[in-house]
Amino acid sequence: MPKDTYIPCLLQLFRQYGYDGATLAKISQATGLGKASLYHYFPGGKEEMVTTVLDYLAQWLEQHILQPLRYQGDALARFQSMSDSISELYAGGQQPCLLAILLMGSTRDVFQPTLRSLLHSWIEAIAEVLIAAGLNETLAKQRGEDAIIAIQGSLILSHGLNDFAPFQRTLAQLPQQLCQGLLG
Repeated sequence: MPKDTYIPCLLQLFRQYGYDGATLAKISQATGLGKASLYHYFPGGKEEMVTTVLDYLAQWLEQHILQPLRYQGDALARFQSMSDSISELYAGGQQPCLLAILLMGSTRDVFQPTLRSLLHSWIEAIAEVLIAAGLNETLAKQRGEDAIIAIQGSLILSHGLNDFAPFQRTLAQLPQQLCQGLLG
């Protein structure tokens, strides 16, 4: 089987257990690969596994978030598409954010440059839509940052409360909030 076959399983494992908690034994059991096979596919071990998952997430972000923000419809429609895709990525709030897990874990310094790049790309894509709609650059960037804060904060809150309504409500309200003052 190709290496990419194991990415969804690895994503789920690292979301669930974090870097340290996703032991090679758990990874082997979940993928059905022995440790030797894991090292065949991922010679760099767990670090390479996470890097592969982050590459997959970067491609997903590009295809499902960034491209639609760049090319589809008016600002409200683009932000609605973004919210719908984010809901899909996090299964309506039921899946935790791997970025947050990695930023808080022991490997923060290892993955932080990649995570920072992903977040910057997302914030900039939101800001570009707002700038094109007439918002000044500083406020557009702040709204982009606030959008990520709202998404991530509501995701954490939903997991803490074991109630996914705050995440879903945030995503439902976010397009209008981002476009506040733009719509006539």
